[in-house]
Formats: sequence, structure tokens, C-alpha cells
Amino acid sequence: MEIYNLLPPEAVKIVLVLFLSFLIGLEREEHKAAGGTYSFGGVRTFPLIGLIGYSIALVSGTQLLPLTIGFLVIAAFLLLSYWHKISTSQTAGVTTEMSGLATFLVGALVCYGHLWIATTLSVASLLLLDLKAGLEKLAVRIAPHEILTFAKFLLLTGVILPALPNQEFSQFHINPFRTWLVVVAISTISYVSYVLQKVTKAKGGVVLAALLGGAYSSTVTTVVFARRAAREERPHLFAGSILIASGVMYLRLVMLLALFNRQLMFLLLVPFLVLTFAAVAFGWIWTRRADASAQAIHREFEPKNPLDLLTAFLFAALFLGLLVATQLAVTYLGKGGLNTLAAIMGVSDVDPFIMGLTQAAGTITPLKVAAGAILIAAASNNIVKGIYAYSLADRKTGLQSLIFLIMLAAAGLVPLFWLGY
Repeated sequence: MEIYNLLPPEAVKIVLVLFLSFLIGLEREEHKAAGGTYSFGGVRTFPLIGLIGYSIALVSGTQLLPLTIGFLVIAAFLLLSYWHKISTSQTAGVTTEMSGLATFLVGALVCYGHLWIATTLSVASLLLLDLKAGLEKLAVRIAPHEILTFAKFLLLTGVILPALPNQEFSQFHINPFRTWLVVVAISTISYVSYVLQKVTKAKGGVVLAALLGGAYSSTVTTVVFARRAAREERPHLFAGSILIASGVMYLRLVMLLALFNRQLMFLLLVPFLVLTFAAVAFGWIWTRRADASAQAIHREFEPKNPLDLLTAFLFAALFLGLLVATQLAVTYLGKGGLNTLAAIMGVSDVDPFIMGLTQAAGTITPLKVAAGAILIAAASNNIVKGIYAYSLADRKTGLQSLIFLIMLAAAGLVPLFWLGY
């Protein structure tokens, strides 16, 4: 630190420019040595480009014209290099030349004091250059229609979400911005699980699929596992995995509550974490028990991309409908009516109902009443999943799953006594 204080500020900047541009040049030097063909620059050229960018920026001061001319001169030299490259090879890329332009900008950014941006740009360039093979494989593995779906969702999220009014309308306190934000949050969590399932498709087994499937949708995972169990002789494996998926559901709810109502999250944090740990731990132990068949089970389920636009709009409509129904139930039917609605909603996807409660809790609905309704909805959903498993799976798997999920539902209702129900 004392050495840093003794050095002139410009000396520190020059050292940083040399260091960052040298790293980029070193990566390009290794690429040139591995390729065995012509490639522009290396460990000497890239530091020189960085120093030129720094020097021109220093001389230019606040004037952008000299810096722009310097950038164009460097670009002209890089264009000559690219022209020479394509004249000798039909598979030539322009990555090295682009990294040269980035190095020039790194030098200029350091000169103007944007050290963090310059370092980030350098690190990002290194990652993009070094991860070429992995990124190209990823592009091949992702289907074109999924890229289009993701692009549409980003468009709606990045363009429509900021444009929506962040204020409440009508007596039901409908907030368009928060409504779409709920859709984005639900879809994002499901999409992360979806991507992880895609990436780990050839790895792991049923237990890993249960963990990821619980974050995607525990109900869908239960139905898929139950149908698979009907043609496999692995009741312990599938019953335990179904329990694991339902345990992960509570962790998913913690994440959603943390995003939209911290008070509710802190009220239910400990019970939900305990339920998650107990279900996942017992389910994993149960999957380790021997079954009649010892044949390895491979994953088959291909989850649907959750970023479908029609699904997002339907979820938003369902969320608004349940938000209105929840407030009407609280206003005219009281706590009993809200609890009845919570039990009914367990038959389907509980996310819209619970997200509606996050908007009403603490204002129209008391926090403890909303927390109790969430516990009831989750418990009801577990019982329904147990019925699904019993109906679709073989007798042993179905019976074990039904018992486990009824026990999990009962355990999920214990915190009601703590809430004073």
C-alpha cells in the first residue's frame, strides 16, 4: 500500500494498462501457437495497442475527435490484418482484430479513470476468447425456437416492464408493474431449473432430476415420476424422489417470498427451511433403500421451456384473478373463507395464489393470516400430489408417496399452532 502511495497516479494507470493488455495478448499468443496459421498480434502488439489508446486519450483530454481518429487508425491496421488473413484462408475469423480494438478502449478507459470498467472489459474479453469451444457447443445444443422464445421474453421484460405504471388501481390495489414483476420472477426461477436440467441431461439420475424438478414444478415432477414408476420396479427410488421434489417446493416458496414480501418470508423462513431439509434428507435416505430391481434408471423427462409468452400472460391473468378473489374472501368471508380458498387452490398451481397473498399481506390481510393461508395451500398441494402419485404409479410407489406427502402436509400445518391459529 505504501508503494502504491509513492507511485505517481499516471504510473499506476500505465502499469494497469500494460497488465490488462498483456493478458489479452498472452491469450492470443497461445491461440496463435495452437493454430499454426497467421494470426495478428501477441504479447508485444496488444500491450502496445493498449499504451497507444492510453496515450491518445491522455493527449486528447476532453476532446473526443483525436481519440476517435486514433481508434480509426488502429482499426485500419486491424482491417489490413483481416484482409491478409481472409486472402490466405477461407475460415478466417475476426475475433483477434476485435480484441485489438477492445484493448485500445481499455487503455483509453484507464486514462479517464474508469479502472473498474476497463478491468471488467478485459476479463470479459479473456473469457469470451478462452471459452470459444464451450460457447460454440452451447450454440449448437440450444434449439433455435428456444432462443427466439427467450428473446421475446427479454423484449417484454426489458421494454414493457419499465413502461408499466408502478401504482395501484381500483379497490383491489392492482399494480401492473408488480403484476408483471411476479410473472418475471416465477418464470426466471423455473427457467434456471429448466436450463440446469438441460445442461445436466446426460449426468446424474432421478434424485438430481427431483431436486431440479422441484424448483421447476413439484406437481409436474410428481406426475412424471409416478408415470415412470408404473413401468419400473423401483418404489423406494421414485417415492423418495417425489418427496424430495415436494421438499424443494418449500425452498422455492422462500425465494419468491423474499422477493415480494420480506415480512412474510421471515415469518415462514424457519418452518419452510426445516420442511425442506427434512423432506430432502428423508427422501434421499429412502432412495438408498434396495429395490427388487437394481437396474440403473436414466432421466427421460424433457421439461417445457417456461418462458412461453402465452403461459406468461395466462399466469398474469390467473394472478390478478386470484388477487381479487383473495381480497374478496378476506373482506366478506374473513379468515375462514381465505383458508377455504387456500385449500381449494392446492388442487392446482399454488404460485399465483401465494403471490397474490404477498401483495395483500400486511395491508388488507394480516401477516399471520396470510402466512397461515400459505401453509394451508402448500399442505393441500402436497395431498393432491400424493393422490396423483397413488393414481398414476404402481401400487407400492403410489402408497409410499401418498403416505410421505400426507406426512409432509401434516408437518407443514404444525406452524399454524405457532402462528396462533
